[in-house]
Amino acid sequence: MNNSQKTLRVCEKGHRYYKSSDCPTCPTCEQELKPDTGFLSLLSNPARQALEHEGITTLQKLSSFTEREILRLHGMGPRSMPILRDALQSQGLLFKPKN
Repeated sequence: MNNSQKTLRVCEKGHRYYKSSDCPTCPTCEQELKPDTGFLSLLSNPARQALEHEGITTLQKLSSFTEREILRLHGMGPRSMPILRDALQSQGLLFKPKN
């Protein structure tokens, strides 16, 4: 399949969308899953999903990881780190120090 050619898809919920990759993720369903508040709402979908996949859904849990550990997660990028640092600092928390 040519990656530049978009094909019409329909998800299980009936949402219609076009995709040029083999990724089956429906953008409408993904937007519906995004939280309205909290630090996870500030992140891109890949970064949010990376944290959720690891069970990191609170700032307290996030503070138990080093920055390096978070950056190693698939979907997490350097643009998310300032957002996470600011969220932690707003609650008086920090990332776990390097060993």
